[in-house]
Amino acid sequence: MISHYLLIFYRTFLKNKSTFFINLLGLSSGLICVFLISLWVNDELSIDKFHEQKDNLYQVMRSIPLDLEGISTGEITPTLLGETIVREIPEVDKAVTATPNEAMTFTYEDNSFNTQGKWTTPDFFNVFSYDLIEGYKDEVLSDKSSVVISSKLARILFNSTDVLGKTVEIKDRGDFVVSGVFQKVDKSSDDFDFLLPIKVLTDKFPSFSDWGNNYPRTYLILNNTNNIEGFNDKITSLIRSKSESQQEASLTAIPYVDKYLHGKFENGVQVGGRIEYVRLFSIVAILILIIACINFMNLSTAKAMRRMKEVGIKKAVGSGRSPLIIQYFFEAILMTLISVVIAIVITYFILPVFNQIADKDLSLDFGPYFMFYLLLVVFITGLLAGSYPALYLSSFSPANVLKGNIKGSLGEVFARKGLVIFQYGISIILITSVLVIYKQIGYVQNKNLGYNRDGLIYFNAEGNVRKHLETYLADVKNIPGVKNASSMYYDFFFYPRTNELEWEGKLPDSKIDFSVLVVNTNFIEMLDMKMKSGRSFTRDHNSDVSRIIFNEKAIDAMNLKDPIGKTIKFRGKEKQIVGVVQNFHFESLYKDITPLFFLLTPENNANSIMVKIDVENQKNIIANLQDHFKEFNPGFPFNYKFVDDEYQSKYASEQRVSVLSQYFAGLAIIISCLGLFGLAAFTAERRLKEIGIRKALGSSNFNIFYLLSIEFIKILVVAIIIATPISYIITKKWLENFSYRIDLEPTYFILAGLLSLFIALFTVGLQITKVARVDPVDCLRDE
Repeated sequence: MISHYLLIFYRTFLKNKSTFFINLLGLSSGLICVFLISLWVNDELSIDKFHEQKDNLYQVMRSIPLDLEGISTGEITPTLLGETIVREIPEVDKAVTATPNEAMTFTYEDNSFNTQGKWTTPDFFNVFSYDLIEGYKDEVLSDKSSVVISSKLARILFNSTDVLGKTVEIKDRGDFVVSGVFQKVDKSSDDFDFLLPIKVLTDKFPSFSDWGNNYPRTYLILNNTNNIEGFNDKITSLIRSKSESQQEASLTAIPYVDKYLHGKFENGVQVGGRIEYVRLFSIVAILILIIACINFMNLSTAKAMRRMKEVGIKKAVGSGRSPLIIQYFFEAILMTLISVVIAIVITYFILPVFNQIADKDLSLDFGPYFMFYLLLVVFITGLLAGSYPALYLSSFSPANVLKGNIKGSLGEVFARKGLVIFQYGISIILITSVLVIYKQIGYVQNKNLGYNRDGLIYFNAEGNVRKHLETYLADVKNIPGVKNASSMYYDFFFYPRTNELEWEGKLPDSKIDFSVLVVNTNFIEMLDMKMKSGRSFTRDHNSDVSRIIFNEKAIDAMNLKDPIGKTIKFRGKEKQIVGVVQNFHFESLYKDITPLFFLLTPENNANSIMVKIDVENQKNIIANLQDHFKEFNPGFPFNYKFVDDEYQSKYASEQRVSVLSQYFAGLAIIISCLGLFGLAAFTAERRLKEIGIRKALGSSNFNIFYLLSIEFIKILVVAIIIATPISYIITKKWLENFSYRIDLEPTYFILAGLLSLFIALFTVGLQITKVARVDPVDCLRDE
């Protein structure tokens, strides 16, 4: 029986080569999309799942109520929280305290390398499942002079991972002995190359262990996860009992493996994050596959006229409906299997390009799981694609078929047109979404932020640069092409927040969180920030270290009138307001502008250097900066970043979504066009005799073209009418993620509709033009 089905499949292919290849192209394209998105989704879902105790691994989040932002939730917690929770709450087996990543320069003999790592507590490797190549997890962080490095860093510094006991110099930190080497994991959301004992920090800076100081992160292994809400109440009560400044704080333990995909909080509640893009692309993959299957249905049904006699004769000689259904499902599954093979081959070759766009390292793994997935795809797609043709063709009455009395039912017509409306509606939604995403990304990339980031680079202040800061800045300003230079105590994109301000008229229950930028002179001028009132900092005023500059948002939040010259208290010390700077965006446009103030750094005190250069000759200027840096600061690598690149990186996910959406939308349009081609072929097949009679009676090619195309225009207009409000809802919901966004103008929806209409009519026109030019003799010779 199978050999018989294969023979019929082969003969059908020989008679309908164009239909076969169009079907093959449509299904293969849809399956390529499914494979690529499946690989991406699977990779996203697997992040952080490698930890052996993932089901009991939790991270503590801290929430505080604010006047302007509602409840603000973040990862920062007190340093002592972890060890205290282990000691006082029985549900906790182990705890780890770890700082955010910090850049440091490692040196061994002539090798130097600047990389990221963190300070942490001894139980790190008992909580997180990073494999230790060298060392024992209970001992590697027990000594204050020890350091654990990644296999990557070990090979860079020592050309080997057998490095236990070797001493490395960490610039500005001292000498440390390598006590362990760990293997980096691709599926980790936390990328670091070294770990240092946090006790070094707590011994050097006792205030780091103050309960009111929130900086590191806290991770827990729980032995009982049945009552997380009760556990959250316990740790909240604990932190409030330890410090007066934590009375408004609430602590929540969330599964660590959920944080990567569900890292977005609103008013203290987890509301999503990257999981939204996972869901989005999963839906896109399913819809594109459905569109491809619809094409298969339409094209198969369009050619049904040529197989009617085959069905009629088989039924007349005794064949039942079931064998016919099996035959057509077999053909559909076989076509799907061929499409899958083609899709796998093409996916293999385009995967490197997709990895570059998606910033992934995906690969095809032909293991048992993947083979099962392929068979499932073949079976489901084959059933989905072949269901309508199988049920439709097998339903023909042999008497009607052999007499030529087959007429399409009203339900059949509506079903076929409904499928085309559905697939083209999806294409219109994708086109609209791509337009809106493209416009929004362009908006955030080009919006006036209130400061000029063109030509701004920054790098770490280390070694002699930090020790002789003012001398270094003076030298840098003399390098040709350097417009200005200044420094910061923190990183421009990472700085603390505080609510420890007091001012005249402050309400007792006022809760305002201020961002703190501790900067050098020329910083505000270098960034071309505008002063609304007052002045900037200057070293000519020796007392400017006791001065403060606010942004407009802060002054409005404090409800201060005529603020220049007024005095506020910050951590008990008086600061005089000397200036108010116009609002500027120093965070992503997902967030509104927040209250902020500037403080002047003491001399020779900075962590970051910022330099503004002439963008016309930046390559030579940076080369000169590098030469001077190496001469001034021997032994330290010159690792700089552009502020503009760092700003753009805040929207890396959106940029990738934008690019991928363009490809997927284009693919959906192509596949939908194949679907319209199928419907046009079906219509032409059904009305071929009518066309012949009309031409015999004098109808022109244009009349025939108009007669056939008006039907498709109606279908497309219905698709546009249905898809437009859905597009509006989807794009409006996405734009709500941004505090600053474009307006949803009717232009986007009109343009998407017109573009889809033009593409569709062009596709249909090719088929209709061919039919309209047919010789009526060829249409009527059998009558």
